[in-house]
Amino acid sequence: MSTHTVGIWMYQNGGGDAIQRKLVERLKERDIDTITGLDLSKAVARQGSVYCNGISMEELDLFYSYNAGEQSPYQVYLYELLDRLIPTINNFRSFMLTEDKFKTSHLLQRHGIRTPEYRLCNKYQLDDVKFIIKDWKDGGVYKPTDGWGGRGIVRIDNEKNLDMLAPFIQKLEEPHFFIERFIKNDFSDFRIDVVDNQFVGCYGRIAPEGQWKTNITSGGSVIQREPNNEVVDTALRAAKATGLEIAGVDLVYDQEHEEYVVLEVNGIPAFATPDQERMGLDFNDRKIEKIVDLIERQITKNKVYTAPASLEEYLYAVK
Repeated sequence: MSTHTVGIWMYQNGGGDAIQRKLVERLKERDIDTITGLDLSKAVARQGSVYCNGISMEELDLFYSYNAGEQSPYQVYLYELLDRLIPTINNFRSFMLTEDKFKTSHLLQRHGIRTPEYRLCNKYQLDDVKFIIKDWKDGGVYKPTDGWGGRGIVRIDNEKNLDMLAPFIQKLEEPHFFIERFIKNDFSDFRIDVVDNQFVGCYGRIAPEGQWKTNITSGGSVIQREPNNEVVDTALRAAKATGLEIAGVDLVYDQEHEEYVVLEVNGIPAFATPDQERMGLDFNDRKIEKIVDLIERQITKNKVYTAPASLEEYLYAVK
């Protein structure tokens, strides 16, 4: 009879339903029960408990949340609460850190990991930004700090582009905006999947002809890539620095400085879709096994769960 129960909320499109079935089967083989479909948008909290589909979430041994496309502020709010009471994967602190591009880049830089040169600016400091853009040989890129899939990213390679973007920036609710130096590259990238500080798989994405964004939602295409020691080592260091148990690290080769640069660290990197598996991406089963190992260790290592330190303590922690 199983003594542990794990709650799961996982994306179902793009083969996610099949991945979930395999995950449930592998956990069952280790005498770990699962409850799927725990979408926190359907949850309510009352009298010291959070209930989702009739399940008291605090009584779970662990909550595995793996759904980027349907995440809402309400779900994230409850996710944060649960992380204080039971183990979560990814842990909420690291998940939220990597949702913010500025904080991620800042932390990686402090750990000696190369990212594009960046600036976080007050949205009324646009005159200062003009000098920065001129100083960067190939211009810069405006990025929402919490965007994903390439949405809202705009290249700024001259003062005219910045002037056109200025009205939008000044209407933002946030008091700041984030820009990075544009990295001269071949318009392709590496995605390195990491689970539990271990390399799991590698593939790449390439931008459409005449474009520079490699994101799939921006028209990019998945390509097979052979990893090398440098990209794998850099990705492992980046994942460890952020504290993510599961990470997808995106890198490009900086042709000007002849080195690999981390663009983003993603807390919910998708598994290969059925079409991508047919083209040769074969890391899904390996990733599932590593996740099952991770879950088993997390729910058995401590009977008492201790909430993580604050984000501030984590962000400025010594290496």
